[in-house]
Amino acid sequence: MNQPSEPLSPHTEPADFLFAQGLAEPGEPARWTPLAGGVSSDLWRVDLPGRSLCVKRALARLRVAADWEAPVSRNAYEWAWMRFASRHRPDSVPELLAHDAEAGLFAMAFLPPEQYPVWKAQLFGGRVEVATAAAVGELLGTLHAASAGDATLAAEFATDDNFHALRIEPYLLATAAAHPGLGDTLQGLADRTATTHLALVHGDVSPKNILVGPAGPVMLDAECAWYGDPAFDVAFCVNHLLLKSLVLPGNRADLLDSARALTEQYVRCVDWEPRQALDARAAALLPALLLARVDGKSPAEYLTDDRHRLFVRTVASALLRAPAQRVADALDAWATALDASTEPGSGRPD
Repeated sequence: MNQPSEPLSPHTEPADFLFAQGLAEPGEPARWTPLAGGVSSDLWRVDLPGRSLCVKRALARLRVAADWEAPVSRNAYEWAWMRFASRHRPDSVPELLAHDAEAGLFAMAFLPPEQYPVWKAQLFGGRVEVATAAAVGELLGTLHAASAGDATLAAEFATDDNFHALRIEPYLLATAAAHPGLGDTLQGLADRTATTHLALVHGDVSPKNILVGPAGPVMLDAECAWYGDPAFDVAFCVNHLLLKSLVLPGNRADLLDSARALTEQYVRCVDWEPRQALDARAAALLPALLLARVDGKSPAEYLTDDRHRLFVRTVASALLRAPAQRVADALDAWATALDASTEPGSGRPD
């Protein structure tokens, strides 16, 4: 692969990046198709003669209603996280092609959706396979275990400022501002999370960022990568499964079983600290993240029903006031509340 002699400008056009990296030739026909890059990045599929690839560029201002800015340097950390994952689980990330830190751009292989469907699309399409969630838990636990206690990684991913801007402030602190009665609890969770440095955290383990590949899950969008508290990744993903169990009542049992399977498989990999300690931190973070998807800076787009939002606020607030000691206990509390809310005359959340 050809490398440019000088870093490209932060204003480099993505096509120039491909030319500089030797991934495309000037004058070669290319079709650029925007993909769903989320709120924080531009993402394109680039079709070239006989090949396709993806190009990603970080945004300085995120596409949300609230004022939310983050440093584009996170693009370099995402690239570094994917390189780490590829060393330990080669099938867990796309093939990496080229990166330019100054321009905030990188290129990776395009994985066709026919073979690599997005997990979120599968879930909302009614295909809920507990085995997929279990495989995600095992992969996440394996990567955390591979990074735990690694001083080199801790120095490389000392991205506390990025993680604060992308996760601590918009999720935990913004939610604390919206719920003054829970402010001390949420501030305490923010402080503990920010000061816990045990393993390499992905930071955005969401079904929208996971492809279900033929060899297992493929993880994307690691721009929140941070050497910190691995409990955050567990709570973040379980949170998504619980919210979907609220809005997809026909798949509720399988989604709750998926949350349990993910947690169980993950915990089996924990060998860097007492499993009970990590479990307790994840259980405490879970309701905070649930509440954040209603009242933080990045509300879940599918929580459009006022009854759903009220349900999340009610259950999450109760768990914040009386924290569960295990994720399994928090899941039981959520399931019990769902059962109660669907009794005749109780006001269905779905």
